[in-house]
Amino acid sequence: MKILAIDTSNYVLGIALIDDEHVIGEYITNVKKNHSVRVMPAIETLMKDCDVQPGDLEKIVVAEGPGSYTGVRIGVTIAKTLAWTLNIPLTGVSSLAVLSASAGHYFDGLISPLFDARRGQIYTGLYKYDHDKLIVDKPDQLLLSKDWAIQLAAQQERVLFVGNDLPIHQAVLKETLGDKAVFANITQQNPRPAELAFLGRDKEAEDIHSFVPNYIRLAEAESKWLEANKGKNV
Repeated sequence: MKILAIDTSNYVLGIALIDDEHVIGEYITNVKKNHSVRVMPAIETLMKDCDVQPGDLEKIVVAEGPGSYTGVRIGVTIAKTLAWTLNIPLTGVSSLAVLSASAGHYFDGLISPLFDARRGQIYTGLYKYDHDKLIVDKPDQLLLSKDWAIQLAAQQERVLFVGNDLPIHQAVLKETLGDKAVFANITQQNPRPAELAFLGRDKEAEDIHSFVPNYIRLAEAESKWLEANKGKNV
């Protein structure tokens, strides 16, 4: 099965093509640039370099969030459009699960991927591998990194932390967890789009029209608007 995977949920732009157990190609950048003008050219370039035609694709897999509100929306919109146009299945996968799979395959313990959510907060969850299958130990959530560290201190296992935003929260995590905290290497911090493709390969397809991103929280502008209009007939 030929699958196109798309991840624009954070600064990292990741595109991958897989065919059954074979990774055909990956495109990854980690730069602060507008995904909306870069993602389609990246898809076209990768498909051209890999000699894959749109009609060859059998499934689209997209990182559904959490992450950047705008970034998640861009990836999901493009994935839905491609799946509808090509009349092929669409599957969404947690952006945090992708990050976990990108670093934790051989880690004997728990995996805590994280994205910075500002004001001391993080998007995170807790994952682990059971043989070769990634499973969820605690669901994706939004909370203060110091509160997350306190929760994890009660765990018996070591915890692998992974993500490009790790340096923002590393001191807090280390202070509370001590030797239980393990921090992924720099080369493991980017979510791999091929991992996204494999995670979504066997997942059930979404209904294209009703599928929406998982933001976990409203965008700041939307939250402020709702607060300002609370109780009004709008």
